[in-house]
Amino acid sequence: MSTVNIPELFGSLVFDDRVMKERLSEDIYASLKKTIDENVRLDEAVADAVAEEMKNWALENGATHFTHWFQPLTGVTAEKHDSFITPSSDGGVIMEFSGKELIKGEPDASSFPSGGLRATFEARGYTAWDPTSYAFIKDHTLCIPTAFCSFSGEALDKKTPLLRSMQAINRQAMRILKIFGTDAKYVKTSVGAEQEYFLIDQELWKQRPDLKYTGRTLFGAMPPKGQEMDDHYFGVIKPRVSEFMEDLNIELWKLGILAKTEHNEVAPAQHELAPIYATTNIATDGNQLTMEIMKKVANRHGLVCLLHEKPFAGVNGSGKHNNWSIATDTGVNLLSPGKTPYENAQFLLFLAAVIQAVDDYQDLLRLSVATAGNDHRLGANEAPPAIISVFLGEELTAIIDAIKEDKPYQGTEEVKMKLGVHSLPRFSRDTTDRNRTSPFAFTGNKFEFRSLGSSNSIACCNIMLNTAVAESLRQYADELEKSTDFENDLHELIKRVFKEHERILFDGNGYGEEWVKEATEVRGLSNLITTADAMPKLLDKKNMDMLQSHKVFTEAEIHSRCEIMLENYVKTVNIEGLTMVDMVRKNYLPAIERYLYRLSQTTVLMRQVSENVKCKYEVSTMERLSELTDYIMDAVIELEDALAEFKTIGDVFKSSEFVRDTMLPRMDKLRKFVDEAEMLTSQRDWPFPSYGQLLFSVN
Repeated sequence: MSTVNIPELFGSLVFDDRVMKERLSEDIYASLKKTIDENVRLDEAVADAVAEEMKNWALENGATHFTHWFQPLTGVTAEKHDSFITPSSDGGVIMEFSGKELIKGEPDASSFPSGGLRATFEARGYTAWDPTSYAFIKDHTLCIPTAFCSFSGEALDKKTPLLRSMQAINRQAMRILKIFGTDAKYVKTSVGAEQEYFLIDQELWKQRPDLKYTGRTLFGAMPPKGQEMDDHYFGVIKPRVSEFMEDLNIELWKLGILAKTEHNEVAPAQHELAPIYATTNIATDGNQLTMEIMKKVANRHGLVCLLHEKPFAGVNGSGKHNNWSIATDTGVNLLSPGKTPYENAQFLLFLAAVIQAVDDYQDLLRLSVATAGNDHRLGANEAPPAIISVFLGEELTAIIDAIKEDKPYQGTEEVKMKLGVHSLPRFSRDTTDRNRTSPFAFTGNKFEFRSLGSSNSIACCNIMLNTAVAESLRQYADELEKSTDFENDLHELIKRVFKEHERILFDGNGYGEEWVKEATEVRGLSNLITTADAMPKLLDKKNMDMLQSHKVFTEAEIHSRCEIMLENYVKTVNIEGLTMVDMVRKNYLPAIERYLYRLSQTTVLMRQVSENVKCKYEVSTMERLSELTDYIMDAVIELEDALAEFKTIGDVFKSSEFVRDTMLPRMDKLRKFVDEAEMLTSQRDWPFPSYGQLLFSVN
């Protein structure tokens, strides 16, 4: 790493602001910059000039093709490559790329999820250049970030609604800032998405059909040691993992992704990467690229990167912490309390807007992170619970209490930390601790939404968060724009919001059973445990009205997304169920049978030697394994019956309920018996690598 010139390397494969400023004329650059910064409509003449320079730059950097890179509703990215070559009259070729090709593409959209927005035979779709996100080179291809829509104009991707939500919060935040007399041209949200992941040996991965087909282990008994010693978290990074991380950093830095922090996470074989903040749509693009590149780099090192939310039962799952903030073009962070937050009315109003948004639309935030994989993670092994609540910390909680009660705020005294060693420096203690059990926590000048699963696109939660906060700000602007006594009305508004939404504020232990009871029975908060519980809430009238009023989704787009996400949920679990049946019938039962045969042969031979041989181990093991094979067989038949019945259910809402209530419990039952059998069967006869091998194989 010491030989790498990082400043020179960083962004070397990105057509970023530095490149545009150098290669474009002043007029073209200024026009494009206005489109990027102020959301002004793009001039088509500008597109031609940009396309020419983008092509020349790409060719100079080894690109041969271009693609409109987009994010359909599959949850992963999509690309169709076209070369730059065009035939010339002399039988050769020239390299061309026009503004028209830059602005618009026409991929076949028939095989992407549409949720009923279009029929299968309606194949035409359009991609449209997103100039606010920089083009980049990947695998010798110029990748142009784009939005994706159908022939009739409905959004078929995650980027379009995200950009709409950013427009919505900008529009309403600017109304508030105008009331305060703040000098700003626009407001943008920014995100830093911490990414957790597992690394396992590739050769072991190849031997696990469940990992290959579903991304998680459907069976597996816990090894003698898991994460209970807390010795992996922030521990020394193993050489093979360190080499992977170094390689990963270089690849990410080339693409202008601000990879900053890397460390071991809590579970064995689990790690984390955290970037520096970027504007939300750029951060979303960057995170999609990060997940893709993690897998590619892992393969180079004979590893497999697992991004499933719960690849191993019994240890931590992997999340993706969405650190969200909002700032003006002048660099003012609107969620920064400053040194005297009690006197910072603008900060308190934006704080109130977020608190109200989370309370009013807790169901939208929950469903924005709902997947079959994340259902296994939430509420288990250090993941936040499915119940959404807000953590503010001692100082902000005390400030809110003072405002609600119209009492003077006494402030907090700065505490110097004394560690008892003279040579160690003294430093000021933060005014609040962290709460790792909170799904939505204030962490100094931002909110950290911790409920996302590791494979989630961060677009979904940020669409909901941006729009919900925009709705709070809209209500405040409507009220304050009519005010005749601004300071008094502002104070009363902030006080009212804090009082009306105090139920969402919780600084305690989110893992405790007592919290579930208090949250649901006393406070009236929602506890949407599964995707089948959460996703239908998207169609609640209050949610549909709000999302449509800010023009983030049309009614048809909302219905389509609900259907697509539920379809994804049921298809995922169906594949898992089919994989379980396949593994049990073809591998687990035959393996147990082989071991039983060896035990029985051993017992017969031992008793032939002497009638006094007790054979306690052999006999007791055979008896229990024989019982378990019967239980396993019954459980397999039950699961097969459920899988057959699942095929007959045509309604996606009913099928999701069937998956939740019937299929998943039967899968859990089958796993319980197989995992017990693993503990009784010799490792030589067991057909697949164990948890111990998978979690502790990478050195």
